[in-house]
Amino acid sequence: MNVINVTRSSLPDFDEYCREIKKLWESRWLTNMGVEHRAFEAELEKYLGCRNVTLFTNGHLALESVIAAMGFPKGSEVITTPFTFASTTHAITRNGLTPVFCDVNAEDYTIDADKIEELITEKTVAIVPVHVYGNLCDVDRIKAIADRRGLKVIYDAAHAFAVSYKGVSSANFGDTSMFSFHATKVFNTIEGGAVCYNDGALKDKLNCLKNFGITGPESVAAVGGNAKMSEFQAAMGICNLRHLDEEIAKRKKAAKRYRERLEGVKGIKLCSPQKDVTQNYAYFPAVFDGFKASRDEVFAALAAVSVTARKYFYPLTNSFECYKELPTAGAGKTPVAAYYADRVLTLPLYADLSTDDVDRICDTILSIK
Repeated sequence: MNVINVTRSSLPDFDEYCREIKKLWESRWLTNMGVEHRAFEAELEKYLGCRNVTLFTNGHLALESVIAAMGFPKGSEVITTPFTFASTTHAITRNGLTPVFCDVNAEDYTIDADKIEELITEKTVAIVPVHVYGNLCDVDRIKAIADRRGLKVIYDAAHAFAVSYKGVSSANFGDTSMFSFHATKVFNTIEGGAVCYNDGALKDKLNCLKNFGITGPESVAAVGGNAKMSEFQAAMGICNLRHLDEEIAKRKKAAKRYRERLEGVKGIKLCSPQKDVTQNYAYFPAVFDGFKASRDEVFAALAAVSVTARKYFYPLTNSFECYKELPTAGAGKTPVAAYYADRVLTLPLYADLSTDDVDRICDTILSIK
């Protein structure tokens, strides 16, 4: 019986990648923003319709760096969601800022725009909403709140590459949007990430912070780190970008089959497609509530037949031991997020997942006694 993992990385043809990196053997320029790096940034700006793209070695450092570039006073508060990967909350905290956890809505599991303003205090400087599973936050409402209250909006768009709302790329919402290009994502550069933004003044700040704070041969103007994307990562991005639409189309086919098999089954809730949103089919979450088996029992049944699903996101970040002293810590403070964290399971989804494999997964779930 073949193993089905929750995800599988998309890769270009081997010879195509070899052709792309061949020039690196000629130049011996392997990092520090060389030819591939610059070409990839330009390709992304074109693809995303975004004025500025700055590349990073991973999405976490991209998010941590752009928060740092904002220059918020230490101890300031940032409103965010606990229904996310650890990186989001850690990026805020590692900048000396305090995360304030807002609950999510029950439709798409993104931050509940109705509950943001009640959390704003004189210490609040920003909102870090998270697009979840390819579902976009309520970008219009969040912009209105931020504009009214004078707050920055920094999107964690790790799940939302190639997603658009009313024809506008997810890269163009908020003051900045961060993408992850990790190997498990719809679009990958092996490891990698990027920040997209319209304010050109951020470019020098971000390039400085990702390169040890160095601004010249004998000048170090800031306390930066090492977060540069290598030429090999950029080359992988250039290749994968050529085939992205085709990869998303394959994912859509698998997602369609899941819906044919699971939609309408008692006790299984599937996300409804968002209005005016072009999807990327990044994940396929299913919520088990009132089904003949619990989420954990479904997880175990799939594991028994070599299928790896994921409890994503579980536990909530405001339940982490490292955040237990925060005022908004604890799942009880965000009951809707807690409800879904206990019941959601992301089923395997990737471009090479066959209809037969989807049927095997669904058969296993539906045959549970």
